[in-house]
Parts: sequence; C-alpha cells; structure tokens
Amino acid sequence: MPAGMAEAARDARLHEWKEVARVNGMETAQFSALVVVGLLVFFYGGTFLISTRIGKKEENADGYMTAGNNIGFGISAASMTATWIWASSMYASATSGYTYGISGPIHYGLWGALMILFIYPFGKRIRAVAPKAHTLAEVMYVRHGRSSQLMLAGSNIVGSLISLMSNFIAGGVLISLLSPFTFTQGVFAVAAGVLLYTLWSGFRASVLTDFVQVVAMLGAVAVIIPVIFFAADFPAAFESGAGHLTAQQGDFFSSTAFMEQGAPYIAAVLAYAIGNQTIAQRLFAVKENLIKPTFITATVGYGAMVIGVGMLGVLALYLGHEPAGGDLNNIIPGMAAEYLPPVLLALFFVMIVGALSSTADSDLAALSSIMMADVYGQNVAGKGKADPKTMLLVGRITMVVATAAAVAFASLQLNILDLLVFVGALWGALVFPVLASFYWDKVTGRAFTTSVLAALAVFLPVRFSWIPVDGFFGIVVDVLAVAGVGVVLGLMVFGFLGARAAKIAGAVAVVATAPFAVGSLHEYATLCGSLVAYSVSTVICWAMSVRQSEGFDFAVIARRTGDFDSGPTAAAGTDGTDADGTDPQDTGHGPDSRTGSGTVTVAK
Repeated sequence: MPAGMAEAARDARLHEWKEVARVNGMETAQFSALVVVGLLVFFYGGTFLISTRIGKKEENADGYMTAGNNIGFGISAASMTATWIWASSMYASATSGYTYGISGPIHYGLWGALMILFIYPFGKRIRAVAPKAHTLAEVMYVRHGRSSQLMLAGSNIVGSLISLMSNFIAGGVLISLLSPFTFTQGVFAVAAGVLLYTLWSGFRASVLTDFVQVVAMLGAVAVIIPVIFFAADFPAAFESGAGHLTAQQGDFFSSTAFMEQGAPYIAAVLAYAIGNQTIAQRLFAVKENLIKPTFITATVGYGAMVIGVGMLGVLALYLGHEPAGGDLNNIIPGMAAEYLPPVLLALFFVMIVGALSSTADSDLAALSSIMMADVYGQNVAGKGKADPKTMLLVGRITMVVATAAAVAFASLQLNILDLLVFVGALWGALVFPVLASFYWDKVTGRAFTTSVLAALAVFLPVRFSWIPVDGFFGIVVDVLAVAGVGVVLGLMVFGFLGARAAKIAGAVAVVATAPFAVGSLHEYATLCGSLVAYSVSTVICWAMSVRQSEGFDFAVIARRTGDFDSGPTAAAGTDGTDADGTDPQDTGHGPDSRTGSGTVTVAK
C-alpha cells in the first residue's frame, strides 16, 4: 500500500476511536472522557477487588505493616520491581534520553538496577540484626535513641510525600494529554484510585497488586516500545535525525551525560536504597532466605524495563519531537499519542497508571508504617502499651492525610528528575551513619545525629549555590566531594567483599579521581552536593565513634523490636520498660545510653 494511503487509513482508524484536540499548541490524540473513565474504573476497580479478597474482618497491625515477615519469592520480587519502577522512573529515563542522548537511559536505568543489587548484602545483615522490625527508624530507636529515629523517620516522610506527589503529577500529565480532563482532575482521579485499594489492607494490598501490575507492565513494554520505534520509521529515523543532536548527545561516552546524570544518580540511588522505607518495608516482609534471589530478579526486571522506556526519549530527540508546552514530562505520553494505534494506546495508558500506582501505594504503606510504629507505637504509647486497633486507625488516617497533601503539592508540577536527584542526595547524609549502625558497635547516637545534621548543613548551600564555590571554598568543596567518591565506591564494595576491600577501593577511587576533580568538580552542583553529604557524614560519624571503649550488643535490637499485635516482646516488661529496666522513651538513658562514660546497658 502506498505510504499516503496507509497514512490515511491509519488516521481513519484513529478517528473512529479517538478525538483530536490541541494541548498547549500541539495536536495530540485523545481518548473520549467515557473511554478514560472506563479504563480507570477497569484498573482501579480490579485492584480494589483484589485487595478485598485479602481483607480481614479483624485486621492485624503487624500484617498491615509487613505482612507477617513471610512473603514468598514471586510476590516479593514483583513488588520490589514494581516499587522501584514508577511512572517517574519512566518519565525521568525518557527525559534523560532526550537531554543527553543514547547514553542517558543507560546512566539512569543501569545504575538504578545495580543499586537494587547492592541492597541485598546489606539487607541480609539488617534482617539478621532485626528480623521482626517494621521500619529502619524503629531499629535506630533501639540502637541510638529518639533523635536518630525521628531523623530517619522524618526524612522518609519527606521523601515519600515527594515520591507520592511526583506519581500524582505523572498521572495528571498523562490524563490531561490523552483525555478531555484537566491536569487537576487527573491528579484527583489517580489519588482516589490508589487510596481506594490501599486503605483497608495496607502493605498486603500493595504487594499483592504489585504482582499483577508488574506482570502487566512488563508485557506492555515488550509490545509498545517496538511498535513506537517501527511506527516512527526506525532505524531510518536515527540516520536522518542525527542532525538534531549536539556532539555530546551523539557520544555514547558523553562526559556531560556522566557528570550531570550518571554520577549524581549513582550517589542518589545508593541513598535511596538504604534510606527509603518503601524498600526497607519489603526487606522486612520477604522471607529471610529469599532476600538474595528477590533483589537479583528485581535488578534485571527494573533495568530492562526502564532502559527500554527511556529509549523513547532518545527516539524523540532524533525525531526533533517537541514535548507539549516544553515540559519534558510530556515526552512519553506525547510519543505514545502520536505513534500508537488505539488499542495499544489504551494498553500504554494502563501501563503508566499501573507504574505510578504501584509506587504510590508503596509510599502510602511506608508513611502509615512510620506513623504506626515510630510515632505512635514507640513515641506516643510506648512499645509495651501500644494498642493495635489504635495503630490501624493511625495508619489509615495517615494514608488519607498524605494523599490530600500530595494532591495539593502536585499542583506545583515540579520537574520529576530534579526531585529524584534532590531526595537521593538528601538521603546521602544518612547512608554511612545508618549502615555503620548495623555493623560497627562503636557508633553512638550523638555521632549519628551530629554527622547527619552537619552533612545537611554543607549539602544545602552547595547543592543550591547559596554561597560562591570558587576560589578557596571551591577547592574545599572539591576535596570533600572527592572523599565522597571514595565513600560511595567503598560502601558498594563493602557489602559484597568486606571492610578491607572497601577501604582499598575507596582509597584507590580518591587517588584516581583527585587529579581530575580538584579544581573543577564544584562546577557540577548536583553531583557535588550529594558527594559532600556522603563525605561529611562519614568523617564526622567515624571521628566521634572511633574512640569509644565499649561496644553495643546487637542482640538487644532483636529483643526490643517485634510484633505489636502479640503484646509486649520478650524484652519488654508489663510496665512498658525494657528487659534491662530502662525506659526507651528516655533518650538520656535509652538503648544507646553512651553519655560521658561511653557505656551501654545491655540485658544479659
């Protein structure tokens, strides 16, 4: 069939199913309002029915948070993959491809996948120390006291709200581009749908629906990406469109792509892996002997899907595609609307809604568990006195309030890629103190708190250029950033090969990087901000802990963390005190009571 006739036939088919409208000056295919409502009802109605099948008349607070620490391989691997793959991952990967060329999605997807892999050796240690915990902050309370607990819990509240907001933004953008509905209406529709099926059964609803969602997403990607590429005249488009690229965009080994995307993301996702409660929650939920295969499987699934979707951004760059309104978040919806036939466009719509929903429900479950276990369970009622029914009420109220707050913040329509890197860098201040607290018995609560606050105090002015970073101060920032390179690589090696190999790797990284980085690294504010957060927190935490004469007994953690529904744990007395007679609410005499003497009270 001649090209003109084929194009006319395709347009005729499109008009049978879709209307054509102008969005921000760009002609884009749209579904009718009825079709979009039907797709949303199909997706969210289906997930709601799934969640009702696992609902319990008498809900269990511990099941609501961690599903009994007994999830099998298939569900846990799918949930881990779905949680890491969110709509923001897809949009940000495409943005990276559009901005940096073919190496952009590689830098985004590959490093993100490897960070999932790096979680599992640390995860095995965390579960060995705290087999029945619900949150990392709960463990930090036992390890150091209230200040470190609330610091970690607070950072997760901020991070999960930003994540929730960005997923609602992605949903609003998608619905506004592909339907007559506005961005705000789309945000409300997605928020209500996610809350509908997550509210009653909490984490259990999240992981079960994740399994269905990730299977659908992987299947959709396997079909949709090749269809768009061939509809856009691949591979000829890569030959004819090369003129749209700069020299750096056309270079697979682009230094610009690595310094502005790859390197900051390596640092950011390591922090995500360690500090994010959505990841920790799945770590505490999966059967302990399945941690390794779960995270390896999620590594492969995440990398394949995110890199594949990100290539749409590369294709858009070669085609000279202009995203609607100049908003890079519109690249994927715009490409789908332009090149997909109606049935596949509907499949694409469901795929993106599934991706954003799988992470949004994880954020709601994470926020509820923090408020249930860390705020109410340990700081309001006390471990021995917490009422499981009240905990459930707290968790559900948290989900409603968090959804409302994220909807309000979504109206700002912030850049998703910037949000991801910012939160990851912010968590970089916590990575070494948190990990060291699970391995090194000398780390103190005072060292934890001081190192994190100091790292944040340096990170913020460097990241946002509040003060000039040229001259002498620029050199200082470069030196701290180079030290941060050593910390990041050292931590990666430490999980697999131990402390000796980590020290060697870190030292080699510093020596190899310093000649090239000192004097110029401060020009990359995003990367520098993240690296100085790592280095400052590491140096101060180590310096304040290394001279402690006595260590912490890690066995205390397992005794003081555990189920709330079964009553006080073996380590808690009926009066709410711990087995050693100390009051965990008292930060001066709590689980890590190193004051002036450097001693710690341990139940024997």
